[in-house]
Amino acid sequence: MIITDSRIDAGKAFDWGRTSEEYAKYRDIYPEEFYKRIVDRGLCKDGQKVLDLGTGTGVLPRNMYLYGAEWTGTDISPEQIEQAKRLAAEAGMNICFYAVPAEEIDFPTGSFDVITACQCFWYFDHERVMPKLAELLKPNGKLLILYMAWLPYEDRIAGASEEIVLRYSPKWSGAGERRHPIHIPDVAYDYFELEDHEEYDLMVPFTRESWHGRMKASRGVGASLTGDELAKWDKEHRKLLEEIAPDQFEVLHYAALAELKKKF
Repeated sequence: MIITDSRIDAGKAFDWGRTSEEYAKYRDIYPEEFYKRIVDRGLCKDGQKVLDLGTGTGVLPRNMYLYGAEWTGTDISPEQIEQAKRLAAEAGMNICFYAVPAEEIDFPTGSFDVITACQCFWYFDHERVMPKLAELLKPNGKLLILYMAWLPYEDRIAGASEEIVLRYSPKWSGAGERRHPIHIPDVAYDYFELEDHEEYDLMVPFTRESWHGRMKASRGVGASLTGDELAKWDKEHRKLLEEIAPDQFEVLHYAALAELKKKF
C-alpha cells in the first residue's frame, strides 16, 4: 500500500510492502532488555490481552509471546501482515494478525488490557485514533508507545550509513535522531494520562550483512527508492561497510517508551 503523508519525508511516497521480505529478515533487532523493561512494568504478560498497532512483521508479539499474553497485531500493509503470519506459524505461535489501518480497527469495546505501538505512533491520525484506542481498552487499560533508533552523531557507522541514505532521500525525516522523550500529541490527554516515560541507551549487534539489510528495510531506502536508485544505494553502502566496518560490530541506539493510562 502506497502511503503519502505531508508530516513524513516531506510527503514522499513509500510502501512497506516493497521491503517486507527484508523487514522480516533484518528488522527483528531489539535486544532482550527492550522487552524486559516492558514486562518489568507489568505489561504484555500472562493474563493480559494485547493489541499491537503497526505490528509490521509481528516483531513485538512474536518476541514477547513467551511472557504469556494473548496477542493481536494489525498493520496497514498486507505484505507485512503476510510475513507476520508466516513467521508466527513457523514458530508455532497463536497470534491473530489483520491488515487494517489503525484508524479503521474494529474490535468490541473493552477488548484489551494493553495496546502497544512500536516504531509507528507518528504515522497515525491521532484525532481519529486516540478516542478509538480508549474505547478498545478496559478500565485502567494502558497504551504503551515504544521506539528505538540509532544515534548518528555518536556512532560512526550509523552516521556514515545515514549520510548515504540522505543522498538518495534528502527529505527523509528519519535522519538526525537524538535522545528525546516520545512526543505525545495534545489530543491524547483528552483520553489518557501519562504515567511514566523512559529513555535509555542500547548497544545492538550487527554483521555487515545484517546492518546493510536493516538499512535497506527502512522507509528512506527499500520502501521508497526506485529500482535504479536502490541498486546504486546497495553498491555504495556495501562499499562503505567494507571500508569502515569490521565483520561484526555494535551500533549505539537509544530506546524510549511512554506509558499512558486510560482516564475513564
